[in-house]
Amino acid sequence: MNPFSQLFRRSKNKLNSDFEPVPLSKRGIGALFYGGVNTASGKAVTEQNALQLTTVYACVRILAETIASLPLHTYKTTPEGREKATGHPLYHILHDEPNPDMTSFVFRETMMGHLLIWGNAYAQIIRDGAARVKSLHLLPPDKMAVSRDKKGELVYTLNPQGNPTVFRREEVLHIPGLGFDGLIGYSPIDMARNALGMAMAAEEYGAAFFGSGATPGGVLEHPSTVKNPQKLKDDWNAAYRGSGRAHGVAVLEEGLKYHPITIPPEQAQFLQTRKYQTEEICRIFRVPPHLVADLERATFSNIEHQSISFVVHTIRPWLVRIEQAMNKALLLTSEKADYFTGFVVDGLLRGAYESRMKGYSIGIQNGFMTPNECRSLENWNAVPDGDKLMVNGNMLPLDMVGAYIKNKGGTIEAL
Repeated sequence: MNPFSQLFRRSKNKLNSDFEPVPLSKRGIGALFYGGVNTASGKAVTEQNALQLTTVYACVRILAETIASLPLHTYKTTPEGREKATGHPLYHILHDEPNPDMTSFVFRETMMGHLLIWGNAYAQIIRDGAARVKSLHLLPPDKMAVSRDKKGELVYTLNPQGNPTVFRREEVLHIPGLGFDGLIGYSPIDMARNALGMAMAAEEYGAAFFGSGATPGGVLEHPSTVKNPQKLKDDWNAAYRGSGRAHGVAVLEEGLKYHPITIPPEQAQFLQTRKYQTEEICRIFRVPPHLVADLERATFSNIEHQSISFVVHTIRPWLVRIEQAMNKALLLTSEKADYFTGFVVDGLLRGAYESRMKGYSIGIQNGFMTPNECRSLENWNAVPDGDKLMVNGNMLPLDMVGAYIKNKGGTIEAL
């Protein structure tokens, strides 16, 4: 059988009589707060056009690319701790190739984009005869609906408004973002619709300002009655409107006078507004401004700590959310006690070279890291006898200070 023949095959005639969709949510809670996609600024904000804001695009990109670039492994628990379960079918799917059309990086990057824009990520799970995962295929989050059947079981509907395809719970990997029912995440775009609308309005004002030759509108004064004022206006705009015609010489005839309405953008706080909205959008996605090229408050001394804080307070919660959703949906019940998935974030927390070397030195001298463990974090080859834990021999208990080791027998005696 063609491996893709199972894709989107769960149609209405395959459902039992217990199915009666009971929607858990219509649109994001933000749309309910603001009454739709319109905002107080007069701009309509949707998940699609929000990405046209450079700061939104930069925040989504930095988060999606960072998480997609982290190694993702399937592990098996052992008496010594854990080891990579390279023989498990899920290892290759998550680490290398979720489906024949995507690499693991592209799959996770797209999935994170769905989470950051729509608040939910969905993927259809294709299983073999033993119920193990064969492949994962992303589903469009804007065309998915979550419902319950008569028995209270969750069901997922693709294209609920027409030609629906319904999936059972075990057929979908669903990663919800922040929500208040524990089942559906709310779209950050919905929740921050007014802030994004203000940013769009400021950007449109700036574009119109420079499109008018970086000169505010003005008034044309004629000493007598103008027979065709619209034609005069159109002729003036055709000759002098636009940044390419800025600072040109105007020729005024018949006593015509031009009176500009001078409202410098600084007085209208245009630049400050644009700057504040950049910070506001970074706040929504919890991204440090220096990562989206806003370096005003960045210094050589604080960027490293901001980057580590970004990993701990922004990246790590996303990773835990994704790991637990994958463990829940992709592992068999019989496997959950012995197997789990996990991201490797050590590389993001390494810090500067000198700081890393000092940390490794402390770990080796105090016996909680081996030389080879430190070398592996730097992608260096292992060395012979580098797997032994060691401690600094100069250290003594406080009550032994002033004692010496006798050569014969190695006993400790007081001086």
